[in-house]
Amino acid sequence: MAQVDLLIHSAGQVCVVPGADGPQRGAALGELGLIENGAVAVRDGKIVAVGDTAVLQAQYTAAATINAHGRCLIPGFVDPHTHIPWAGDRAGEFEQRLAGATYMEIMAAGGGIMSTVRQVRAASVEALVAANLQRLDAMLHYGTTSMEAKTGYGLSLDAEIKLLDTILALDDLHAIDITPTFLPAHAVPAEYHGRTDDYVNLIIDDMLPAGAEWMTRNGRALFCDVFCEEGVFDLPQTRRILQRAKELGYGLKVHADEFVGLGGTRLAVELGAVSADHLVETPAADIAALGAGDTIAVGLPGTPFGLGHSQYTPAKAILAAGGALALATDCNPGTSWCESMQMVIALACRYMGLTQAQALAAATLNSAHAIGRGHEIGSLEPGKQADILILDVDDYRQLGYRYGVNLVQTVIKKGNVVNA
Repeated sequence: MAQVDLLIHSAGQVCVVPGADGPQRGAALGELGLIENGAVAVRDGKIVAVGDTAVLQAQYTAAATINAHGRCLIPGFVDPHTHIPWAGDRAGEFEQRLAGATYMEIMAAGGGIMSTVRQVRAASVEALVAANLQRLDAMLHYGTTSMEAKTGYGLSLDAEIKLLDTILALDDLHAIDITPTFLPAHAVPAEYHGRTDDYVNLIIDDMLPAGAEWMTRNGRALFCDVFCEEGVFDLPQTRRILQRAKELGYGLKVHADEFVGLGGTRLAVELGAVSADHLVETPAADIAALGAGDTIAVGLPGTPFGLGHSQYTPAKAILAAGGALALATDCNPGTSWCESMQMVIALACRYMGLTQAQALAAATLNSAHAIGRGHEIGSLEPGKQADILILDVDDYRQLGYRYGVNLVQTVIKKGNVVNA
């Protein structure tokens, strides 16, 4: 018999979520590869076998075992769009929105993103790390084992690099694996009000090269993201930033179509971006482009929910076009302070029309592909990292059906229990 480090056995359901060749696209979204009375064998932090409990118990001896007692096993959630790290909060602005002010009106008056920018610029790396470790603890508690984290609340060269250093420190200190994204094009800072092109030039000439130097110095890859939106960065400005980022070795992401469809999604597909995110007001031609390209559509249902809006990512149209769809929290202090991918799944089922199986695959396998890591995380396939959740229920369909509670009993990261 072969020796393994860990054998999880007697699971009522094991949701493999197969996708060795790429994300699940179109009508294929929601294939779970369900195994009843299943087991997972782990060695050196990776999955070596998945199958029937009796078969794996006959094949392997384990240094440690976990009896799942009929519960459901799923991959760890992957959150591919967050705005961690930040400082402070914007509870007062939420009150303004409840009184009738719109997000863009608050932003135009110097609030919104700039409110958080002022707090981040005043904070040290140490203070930012301390504040955001608590948010990562909450995410892990709800089952997130890998995530993306963006800069974008600095909007100056020094503050944006400070945020990259904060992300690196958080990644070193916490069990969650963090994929960093450079987002100096998150908003136009107050000091560049009315001079957006000048700020774009600063990003292209100074900030992107400094981020590239950070990559070399730290041996870490970076994505570059742009908020392509009316009143922020238009399509030509977005193209200039992303083309320069691509030349410097960044992977690409785009905030697109949150309030107005400017063509950012089609640009993302054209430039080979790994994802286009938000996609609420996405034109039909851009949806067709997603079906023909490799760019993953990332729905952020917590954002329109947080804003009290009625329009959500048109998931059914994206899938009908043959596109690949992922889900994320958009965890941020202004519109979606939500650390729970379980809540995101619940919202996606209600407001994006996904089944529980589709939402689960979108929040694991496809989300892993949306940060360029689908080959190593996001499913319970042999060879993948052993990031596994044991739910406190026996049926994965409880996800999405139930909300406001935590259905995760045990979080296993790289084969080790990190939250139980």
